[in-house]
Amino acid sequence: MAEIAVTVVIDRLLSLLTEEARLLRGVHAEVEDIKRELLFIQAFLKDADAKAEKGDTISHGLKAWVQELRETAYSIEDLVDEYIHHFANRPRRSGVIFDFLSKVSCLIVNLKPRLEIVSKVKDLKLKVGNLHEESSRYGFISSFEQESGGSSDTINVQWRDPRVKALFIEEAEIVGIESPKGELINWLVEGAAELTVISVVGMGGLGKTTLAKKVYDNKKVVERFVCRAWITVSQSFKMEMVLHNMIKKFYEAMKEPIPEGMDAMDVISLSGLLKKYLEDKRYAIVFDDVWRLEFWGFIKYVLPENKRGGRVVITTRNVEVGCAIRESRFHHVHNLQPLSPESSWELFCKKAFQGSCCPSELKKISIDIVNRCAGLPLAIVAIGGALSTKQKNELEWQKFNDNLGSQLETNPHLESITKILSLSYNDLPHFLKPCFLYFALFPEDNSINCAKLVRLWVAEGFVKGEKGVPLEQRAEEYLNELIHRSLVQLSEVDRRGTTKRCKVHDLMREIILKKAEELSFCHVLGDEDSSFNGKFRRGSVQKGTNTIVVETIHRNAQIRSLFLFDIDAMLRTGISFTNFKLLKVLNFEDAPLYSVPEDLGNLFHLRYLSLRGTKVKILPKSIGKLQNLQTLDLKHSPVDALPVEITKLKKLRHILAYSYQLDPEVVLCGGYWQYARGVHIGEGIGSMLDLQKLCYVEANNGRGLIDELGNLRQLRRLGIVNLMEEDGPSMCASISNMKYLESLVIFSKDDGFLNLQTISDPPRYLRSLTLQGGLSRLPDWLPILRSLVCVVLFNSRLSYDPMDVLQALPNLLELVLSNAYGGECFCFTELGFQKLKVLRLYNMKGVKTLKIHEGALPVLERLEIQPSPQMEVPSGIRLLKTLTMIDFFGMPIEFARSMLPQDGQNYHIVEHVPNVFFHGIDANGETVLSLR
Repeated sequence: MAEIAVTVVIDRLLSLLTEEARLLRGVHAEVEDIKRELLFIQAFLKDADAKAEKGDTISHGLKAWVQELRETAYSIEDLVDEYIHHFANRPRRSGVIFDFLSKVSCLIVNLKPRLEIVSKVKDLKLKVGNLHEESSRYGFISSFEQESGGSSDTINVQWRDPRVKALFIEEAEIVGIESPKGELINWLVEGAAELTVISVVGMGGLGKTTLAKKVYDNKKVVERFVCRAWITVSQSFKMEMVLHNMIKKFYEAMKEPIPEGMDAMDVISLSGLLKKYLEDKRYAIVFDDVWRLEFWGFIKYVLPENKRGGRVVITTRNVEVGCAIRESRFHHVHNLQPLSPESSWELFCKKAFQGSCCPSELKKISIDIVNRCAGLPLAIVAIGGALSTKQKNELEWQKFNDNLGSQLETNPHLESITKILSLSYNDLPHFLKPCFLYFALFPEDNSINCAKLVRLWVAEGFVKGEKGVPLEQRAEEYLNELIHRSLVQLSEVDRRGTTKRCKVHDLMREIILKKAEELSFCHVLGDEDSSFNGKFRRGSVQKGTNTIVVETIHRNAQIRSLFLFDIDAMLRTGISFTNFKLLKVLNFEDAPLYSVPEDLGNLFHLRYLSLRGTKVKILPKSIGKLQNLQTLDLKHSPVDALPVEITKLKKLRHILAYSYQLDPEVVLCGGYWQYARGVHIGEGIGSMLDLQKLCYVEANNGRGLIDELGNLRQLRRLGIVNLMEEDGPSMCASISNMKYLESLVIFSKDDGFLNLQTISDPPRYLRSLTLQGGLSRLPDWLPILRSLVCVVLFNSRLSYDPMDVLQALPNLLELVLSNAYGGECFCFTELGFQKLKVLRLYNMKGVKTLKIHEGALPVLERLEIQPSPQMEVPSGIRLLKTLTMIDFFGMPIEFARSMLPQDGQNYHIVEHVPNVFFHGIDANGETVLSLR
């Protein structure tokens, strides 16, 4: 983790030397010196961090040194930020005398911070010298000497590797793998003669090795493959050793003498020997615990395709590795799932109660513990084993559960959980480690908005810039990498395939929380932390009900980020930002906050400000001083206007400021359709050239505002409300300049008409389009947008069936129409909507018929129809074989009765659909009737 701290400082200094060189009057050489020394240190910090993680005797002194270096790096970062803050806030004056006086004053006032930086440089140089002298004792290896992706420590330590236990688990101890085991065995012993590759993918501790070993030892597999081998690859594999072990095990399996001179062969010779040996054999190989794409990239060329039914199984935590084998129809990927609640409970009882029933007084706490394991067999076995040694006492078990984080660190029974789950963290490249540790800031069981997380990473400076690629896009790639490594779990994916929300496993969170606090990366504050005196860079208040929590925060003036999930104490004692001049992230989301103090403007380094869901109505004018602000999140707050000073913030990338107003006239899915309300922005918005998201802005200020929007050529998402018909052409002209626009929302004023025909150059990357308001016809440019995946039309009141145009959109996945058409019939023609998965038809009071032809909507999964009192049951539904759910809202009772299984004349139309629901409103509120 020292590598992360030093890397952050290097990046900060590089920024100083380039973008902010004007601030370095007189200290440019010193800053270059710091950078050069830190670059030297960085070359072997990866190895130093790895050794400091170990518990051996040589690591204790090194661990202390790494901690000291990390704290020194933090101090340098603090000094640099204070230095920039001091210089950037100095007033600029014109005139020879003023310039002279300003220079003299600047030299005197800033002498101390400059000397402090120089002093820190000398300290670092001394530490580097000492480290250089001791490097032979510590056995450091420079990153330039390390093999790509390899570990600096290649000593065989498998005897204490907890993963080895998975190879020797008895059949009677295993629960919940019969289904995947049977599937894998079938893939191995049946099927084509071509070489077949199967990958088993899942997070650490899920039971991949156990499953693969039981399949490997299965009688059917043993009988079919005499020539077989089990190879453990792991992170620190060397290809010579892998090939050597494969040859040795194959020869031993066939009871043949191992070739002489094999120990002296290189990779090429070993590869040739192995390939020739396997040419005429039906072979089976398991490569367990594969971490690197390059492993399969090489080994696949060594395995001959001899059409004799060869089989290869790979187990991996990395989705990319698992999917890399998909090179033919004979290759399969099995995503191993967590145990079901039933299987989890069965396994827990086997370990905690030796197979006996759970005592009634322990039932509730036991269920809580099992739920925290979230189906992870490793955790269930280890925790169940630990509890089996404790008294069967509810209070004792409750204490264990409450202190699970510290138990993972100290209880020898749980050592395997920490080791195995930590392997994935330790394997991360340095730039992903702070991104992953960031999950520790969020409460347990918290499902995190991915777009928000991406913006936070960018604000923290975790994301490396790349020419022509937005930082947010790079951050999304970081998140996808963590997901592919099975460290982060998806908790919500929309119909468009976009990851909306994510989380980490509860036990993984406990591990990274301990690591993050140990590294001073962050600290979670609550009442139990009242005696905490340590330093931390980021604070998360989650149970702060006493003033001591506030005092703890105020003692850490160098804090960079503050998350306030529970701020009762801070509200009672008042909020002041005077001490937090280095703060970058301030998150008040959903806090009972009614106002923001004027000294908010003192937070010069602030990049991320969230007042989402608060009661704040007015922003202070001092917000115009936040020159580094990137994200302003005001969603679902009462703020309806931004101060004119907002246009001074040239680095602002995201303005999220909208809320919804309820319309009780339109019932949607048991709720109400919501009209959006935006914020008023004055003149000058066109000068904020870095803006990527602007939603929603009120168009009431007229054509001047709309014309200015055309200057915002980096916009990815735009929302406009209360657009008047006469301003439509100007809006079209501005949109034509937005080449990168991906999402567009336009609401008309007072439900009037929209005039949007004249977009000369429609944004080719547009994926989502929402139009609310009357349309004389669909825009001529709509069919050109081949990237569209979602179209929403509300109150369009078209005089013709829009399906003719919409069904030709090649990538459309979701279509929502509400009062979009005044006719009597929607027609879905053959080959229409080839990719549509969700169709929602609302408030179509005049529609009587849905004509669905053979070949239309071939992959539709969900259909929703809302009050259409004259509509007949669409007979074409029987043609939609992929439907999994239909929801009817507010339909006549006769309509519903006609589809009942008993005597419903239209039941045959929907009998193939697993889930059919009828929603209605009665005196008690919404009622839902299921067809079955």
